Amino acid sequence: MQLEWLSKEFAVAKWTREHKIEELGEFSFWSRTDQELSLVCPTECLPQDVEKHEDGWVGFRVVGQMDFSLVGILAGISGCLAEKDISIFAVSTFDTDYIFIKKDNVLLAQKQLELKGWNFKNKK
Repeated sequence: MQLEWLSKEFAVAKWTREHKIEELGEFSFWSRTDQELSLVCPTECLPQDVEKHEDGWVGFRVVGQMDFSLVGILAGISGCLAEKDISIFAVSTFDTDYIFIKKDNVLLAQKQLELKGWNFKNKK
């Protein structure tokens, strides 16, 4: 399977109080539970009223639409990165998986994934 780096830097944020989900451009991943509202978005789009956030994330995605019968894709990527102590923040959509890592780990992560047989459509 092929991976593709996203061109923006991202922030991860949350609210524990009520907050309206808003349109934030091309990339925004919202997740609401009974305890919080989480957001992953380009850093420049981060709303100013977040309760807590962390900047400095970069992301890549599995290219193409993945069938729901596929097993272990995210586990393979996260396990590969865990071997080098690289933590991830993962988001899944209907079509594919998005993996976010801290920007300081980009070159190590790409090298590790390529050594394990993953190919990047674009290089960092």
